[in-house]
Amino acid sequence: MRKSYRVKKESEFQRVFETHQSVANRKFIIYQMAKPGQPHFRVGISVGKKVGNAVNRNWIKRRIRQTLLEVKPQLKSEVDFLVIARPAAHGLEMAEVKKNLVHALKMANLLVEE
Repeated sequence: MRKSYRVKKESEFQRVFETHQSVANRKFIIYQMAKPGQPHFRVGISVGKKVGNAVNRNWIKRRIRQTLLEVKPQLKSEVDFLVIARPAAHGLEMAEVKKNLVHALKMANLLVEE
């Protein structure tokens, strides 16, 4: 995902956290903040140490990014959101990651139905 699609700075992460608009399922938590006038969505991905070692954390982040690329045309554009993986996300197959992440995105009303 290009840099323009990412939330990178700590201050940007904190601004999204402070909005307190979140939804969660057993595998992922999604925080969101509306940004009117923004040309496309921006996403931040966080996977904590409780999920596993560095290899496992990067493995999960790659699968989250791939899922977001696959549903990119359906995502709302004027929003910043954070995807936080819970420890239960450790060891999931790609299909399970996609199913759980899409479920959380639908709960957050971030997916636009075509």
